[in-house]
Amino acid sequence: MIYLLYGTDTKKSRKKSRELLDSIFAKKPNVSYIRVDEENFNESAVEELIGGQGLFENKYIVVFDCLFLNKDIKDILLKNIKKISASQNIFIFLEEKLNKIELKKFEKYAEKIQRFENDGGRTSVRKEKFNIFALTDALGRRDRKGLWVLYQKAKMNNVSDEEIHGILFWQIKNMLLSSDAEDARDVGLNDFVFRKSLGFIKNYSYDELKKLLSALVSLYHDTRKGIHKMDTALERFILNI
Repeated sequence: MIYLLYGTDTKKSRKKSRELLDSIFAKKPNVSYIRVDEENFNESAVEELIGGQGLFENKYIVVFDCLFLNKDIKDILLKNIKKISASQNIFIFLEEKLNKIELKKFEKYAEKIQRFENDGGRTSVRKEKFNIFALTDALGRRDRKGLWVLYQKAKMNNVSDEEIHGILFWQIKNMLLSSDAEDARDVGLNDFVFRKSLGFIKNYSYDELKKLLSALVSLYHDTRKGIHKMDTALERFILNI
């Protein structure tokens, strides 16, 4: 499913994206959240999010943040827009300018399109420099100290707790799926993601991975119930891997 929010008034479009996220979280409390910008874009990981099946039917909200500024990334996404539209996951595109051909493609495949224009001038777009996929590598290596340092950097770069939770869940899920499969096609993973997950499996037992995944599920629900704050619970989780 695709939502497109675009236009020169990025302040309004980003406000609308936050409202949309809040609405989806309220309706789908089990959904996980991942944000992808030009700095952390990974084609293989994105392909897995488009076509992969989540363990326990876990779904994802993926925010593509101004990726059309990069022509190569734009071409990849437009080539896969039909698959993105058919995915069980939810994809929110945040863009400033689209040409007629690009907009026509979205009109064909997007569930909803909203345009936000700023008559008084452009609002600058803040770009994150932190690569969130670095968290998955540290988790896979079972590098507790490295993961904690990256977690602190993510927080300093205003990466949300929900996004951090979602990417950690995604990595553990992939390791579990890979541990029971002979090749990527058996579990619907991208070859690159599958091979990388296989390389990390040696650092955990199968039971440990199941317990970690269960802990993240419980962490999410307990946060929603107000039992604890997600940032505190995430840090405790990281320090106990």
